[in-house]
Amino acid sequence: MSTEKVRSSKLKFKGEKTKKKRKREDDGETSGHRRAEDDEDPDTWVLPEDPAEIRGPTFIVHPSDPSAISVNFDSTRNRIILHTLSKEVTSEGPSLLERTPTEVAQVWVTTRVAGSPTINLRTGTGEGKFMSCDKHGLVSADREARGPEEEWTPVVLPDGMVAFMNVYEKYLSVDEVAGGTLQLRGDSEDVGFRERFWVKIQSKYKKEAHEEKKKREGVSDVVSIDEASTNRLHQAWGAGRSVISKEDRRELKRARKEGRLAEALLDRRAKLKSDRFC
Repeated sequence: MSTEKVRSSKLKFKGEKTKKKRKREDDGETSGHRRAEDDEDPDTWVLPEDPAEIRGPTFIVHPSDPSAISVNFDSTRNRIILHTLSKEVTSEGPSLLERTPTEVAQVWVTTRVAGSPTINLRTGTGEGKFMSCDKHGLVSADREARGPEEEWTPVVLPDGMVAFMNVYEKYLSVDEVAGGTLQLRGDSEDVGFRERFWVKIQSKYKKEAHEEKKKREGVSDVVSIDEASTNRLHQAWGAGRSVISKEDRRELKRARKEGRLAEALLDRRAKLKSDRFC
């Protein structure tokens, strides 16, 4: 068996800083920790579980037969091409779901407006063109500006695969044209085999989506209503000062001692409303 060291094929982007890893003793106790650290690597390619997680560098693969294909952008010819993945997908090699991009042409950059269900797919090479689809179903990546035809709505299916719906409510698909050539189309009415893609994103962007979701849910869960403060702020006059008469003050003081302050406040509010409109 050859003992030649295999060079990592991990894809790196221009300007990305290389993180130094600490050296550890190679023993049984630390191997589990190293494996856990590898799983938590922010650059690990993972499958999204929610449409909101699809963001950042994105790898799109279709399980075509006999060979799977990736959606690439050829910056030389300025066009989208469906690239046949190498024959490494065997019983001895990585499975299709374990495949990761090995060249920048296979990577798209997904962006979205905060809170919007739609995304934009921009090329990772060249000048950064957006994938678009016109009303005839023609898919291209030659536009520098974003508009309705550059918007896609990702739909995560129960099996983890993803379908992309365009602004015309049609789906992105892989279509075979004359000569057996494969190309992308955007005019499918339903989601079948041709419309289903495996999508991989980087772990750090999936985590980012989770953090945003927690913040949104946390705000709605933590908010509590302080009735006295709310009434003071929104129902008082004089810059929030409670202006009451001596008689009302005595009545409220008595109600507080008797444990019926809330009822007294509501009675006073109703009285003020009736006086205002009389």
